[in-house]
Amino acid sequence: MKRVVITGMGIVSPVGTGVEYAWKNIIAGQSGVRKIDEFDVSDLASQIGGMPVRGTDVGQYNPDVAVDPRDQRKMDKAILYGVVAAVEAVKDAGLEEYAGDKERVGVSIGGGIGGLNTIYDNCIELREGGPRRISPFFIPKAIINMTAGHVSIKYGFKGPNISIVTACASGAHSIGEGARLIQHGDADIMICGGSEGAIGRTGLAGFSAMKALSTRNDTPETASRPWDKTRDGFIMAEGAGVLVLEEYEHAVARGAKIYAEVAGYGMSGDAYHITAPAPGGEGGMRAMQAALRDAGLQPADVDYINAHGTSTGLGDMGELTAVKTLFADMPVSMSSTKSMTGHLLGAAGAVEAIFCTLAIRDGIVPPTINLNDPEDEVGNFDLVPNVAKKRKVDVAISNSFGFGGTNASLILKKVEK
Repeated sequence: MKRVVITGMGIVSPVGTGVEYAWKNIIAGQSGVRKIDEFDVSDLASQIGGMPVRGTDVGQYNPDVAVDPRDQRKMDKAILYGVVAAVEAVKDAGLEEYAGDKERVGVSIGGGIGGLNTIYDNCIELREGGPRRISPFFIPKAIINMTAGHVSIKYGFKGPNISIVTACASGAHSIGEGARLIQHGDADIMICGGSEGAIGRTGLAGFSAMKALSTRNDTPETASRPWDKTRDGFIMAEGAGVLVLEEYEHAVARGAKIYAEVAGYGMSGDAYHITAPAPGGEGGMRAMQAALRDAGLQPADVDYINAHGTSTGLGDMGELTAVKTLFADMPVSMSSTKSMTGHLLGAAGAVEAIFCTLAIRDGIVPPTINLNDPEDEVGNFDLVPNVAKKRKVDVAISNSFGFGGTNASLILKKVEK
């Protein structure tokens, strides 16, 4: 089976745009959750979120630099974030002026919800002004696969062009399926990840109606608190993560920088409930087991797990139970970077795969912030509370679970020459 490695990465996130900037803030335990002031939230139960800040920390990846403002008018922010992250990833991989066969370069960028705010805006226009008020860009501005479409068009990449929609597992599934396309010979390079931009009155109201969101509105920085007894729901967030995956020999031949190897990919279905996880995190455990089998590894080989860890009661404890069952007394560390970023929905798996990759590169695992009063079931299990931890990381797992009972686990490992 062909080996697949990571040769480029890009991020748009609440803790920063640009991989190194975001990583620095993650390791410092800095929260990107804040009070929303872009629109009226006064009548909403949850008034906080994790939203990228434009024009301050983004440098060359500011959307107004990375994407022509005229093109931005054709993109919902759910698409724009993904294109901006792809610009960074493609540049990082040295593919901006790729002279190879572009029919062997594909794109796999998914999302969970897509252009929800564009849909909302056009529904209002239709109701108030009639069909003549609808923008001709309405549909291509909103549909999820247009992120992959724009990236393909921008760079002339003519290989497989797909977009996976599996709720909060979309980013992870997009990476896993992209890796398999390379392994099966359909491409040499795949631009993979997830993008999401669903924060708006509709998105917040919908998740609030489910009682899924935190209402810790007065202290947003402390609102996302996975495994803490006082947690009260997750934080909606938005952004994008994009990774360049490449066949190992192809990457070596062109002298590419190699971050890590995508060694395993596992999937499962809970077949249990539309929103709640299966008891004991059974579905998530099967996804991790499948990823380990795919990688030819044992639980004892794993050093770090980036948990799905959303800061919800059932989800947090189900995943913890699954991990403790599978890894028993092994010295694995697990943390939730969602404690800092909030939950990026369909982009979460891609952003968190990048954080796993950097943990391998730098020998440091991110903290779970706001974990001050852990659930009794945590016991002595290492959830890396509040402060990043230096440790050698040769193998990392990134978990992503979604509504409908869809589960994905990715295994990333240090590259053996």
